[in-house]
Amino acid sequence: MTQYLLTILFTAAVTLALSWVVWKLALRFRLYPGIRDRDVHTTPTPRLGGVAMFLGVVAAFALSSRNPYFAIFWTDPGPVLALLGAVLLIVVVGVMDDLWDLDWMIKLGAQFVAAGIIAWFGQLQILSLPIGALTVGSSWVSFVLTVFALVVVMNAVNFIDGLNGLVAGVCLIANGVFFAYSYLLVRDTGASTYFNLASFIAAVLVGACLGFLPMNWTPAKLFMGDAGALMLGLLMASSAIAITGQLDPAVLDPEQLGRSQLLGAFIPILLPVVIVLLPLLDFGLAVARRQWAGRSPFSPDRKHLHHRMLDMGHSDRDAVLIFYAWTAVVSLAFLLMYIGTQQSWPGDYLIGVAFGVVGVAACLVLTILPSHRLLRLRSRRAQHTSPETSP
Repeated sequence: MTQYLLTILFTAAVTLALSWVVWKLALRFRLYPGIRDRDVHTTPTPRLGGVAMFLGVVAAFALSSRNPYFAIFWTDPGPVLALLGAVLLIVVVGVMDDLWDLDWMIKLGAQFVAAGIIAWFGQLQILSLPIGALTVGSSWVSFVLTVFALVVVMNAVNFIDGLNGLVAGVCLIANGVFFAYSYLLVRDTGASTYFNLASFIAAVLVGACLGFLPMNWTPAKLFMGDAGALMLGLLMASSAIAITGQLDPAVLDPEQLGRSQLLGAFIPILLPVVIVLLPLLDFGLAVARRQWAGRSPFSPDRKHLHHRMLDMGHSDRDAVLIFYAWTAVVSLAFLLMYIGTQQSWPGDYLIGVAFGVVGVAACLVLTILPSHRLLRLRSRRAQHTSPETSP
């Protein structure tokens, strides 16, 4: 655990320092676009924070190659190099889009190429679904399923990037929970070492988000842009595939785990999806909404979940904090369910369910409450502005 904590601190420090450098250079050379109709901010702000985050991630991987504790995933460097190559491609294309606003088809094509590099050359594929003894039928099905999952998560994370600190904070929470989960899962499956690529990626992403958040918090000096958001989505999905998509299905067979640990056989599938539930929900709604209107699913608009939160009467900061709360409640609830089944807590997963029910109820209150205040405020304004009637 100490080595992972040091990795988080190192990545955060490098990312924070480079974010400041990138910010200064972007201001000096005016490397920032104008304000778009769908933007919430009103001051031109550089969007090259993803470059600093990428360099922080690369620095962490470079340092790990010299650390004997992480030698286990450097023994065969192919997956790591393919992963870094795919991330480099997506960051370069993301930076080009942040500066010159590329056509969506070019960006989508680059995403499929990056996902293909990871699945084909890195051989990080969804080989099994750890429920009973279910395995993917063929190598081509595995490849297509992996590429599709990587592209969907990349776009889902990118779609919620609309408020200061939103993506960085949500991904910080999500990857923190996933790191804890992957660490416990490796322990519970009897691995000889706790060091693995999936946990390392999650730790690096926690550090990158932690280091970038001070520059991105309201009022933001720097945005991560498409480069940062797409990189986070790609690495998050790769981390989940690296541990849950390649487990031996027999290890998590419910018959071997026992009745009290039945949920543990499903958590490896559910939790990686749950930690990006809000981005996936926003992505799905956006695609359906735009298709219904006869537009491209990647055409921009101002109807994302965070835009709707603002329309309900939330301030920018309150909306971001509520997104944090939703992410923490849902992901922690499933993590507690997993821990409960493994540690034989009273009621097994019921503690996690109770936490989720109470947390979701609290989040609903926080989400809906401003809309009532906004309606009352509008009603009062209407009364004050209405013409007085004569007796």
